[in-house]
Amino acid sequence: MYQSAAWVYAVSCLLCLSVAQAESLPLGDPLLDNLTPSAVTSATREARGVLRARDQAVLSSELAGRITEMPYAEGQGFAKGEVLVRFDCSAYQAQLRAAQAGARAAREELAHNKQLAALNSVGRFEVALAEARQAEAQAQAQVYQVQINRCTVSAPFDGRVVARRVQPHESVAGGTPLLDVVDNRTLEVHLLMPSRWLGMLKPGDRFSFTPDETGKPLQAEVKRLGARIDEGSQTLLLIGTLPGVTEGLLAGMSGTARFTEAP
Repeated sequence: MYQSAAWVYAVSCLLCLSVAQAESLPLGDPLLDNLTPSAVTSATREARGVLRARDQAVLSSELAGRITEMPYAEGQGFAKGEVLVRFDCSAYQAQLRAAQAGARAAREELAHNKQLAALNSVGRFEVALAEARQAEAQAQAQVYQVQINRCTVSAPFDGRVVARRVQPHESVAGGTPLLDVVDNRTLEVHLLMPSRWLGMLKPGDRFSFTPDETGKPLQAEVKRLGARIDEGSQTLLLIGTLPGVTEGLLAGMSGTARFTEAP
């Protein structure tokens, strides 16, 4: 009986020693990986994130036609307003010239009818009809002018070409994606934080973000929080800004966000 009591006491001491050793282990020790999330909540200060550009777009064709020029390839930079894609618009240009000629004829007819109306040679109906024909011809010319303007796709911002969806000399339909473009100077940090951090973080709070590709910490600031918590993962979107220089950074880089105070 005394031997059994001694054995139980010895096992209890070993268990107490194991718990004390586990609590003294540093964060990231493999032994802590088996603990429940609630046991390490106070030590969790990190979240994974990715860099995304505020200005990025997939440029599409607004008309059907044949591509004659695409001066920029993948990775090349461009300035706002430069032509990225040019279409063959000879047919639209011919239609525009015909519409403009019709508008001039309608304008001359209206002027002639007004002169006759002043001499009481024609009535108001003929003058009104000539005005309607002139307005129709001008509107038709404007339609073709809009088509001519769509024959070139201009850069909406300074940026770089991510990918070409089509190639020069190909014929495409209206709405066909042409180019993926991005501005790497307008990067934001997007990360999913645990929803339990919601009451601890607010816009303006600072944190660091270290991209895996560079290994250099960046100073970031909470810009805004998401509008909905994901029910399955219990996470919330956090978007942060990078007030400093973003040279050398690219959209799509992933890394680790570290907060100075644990939520």
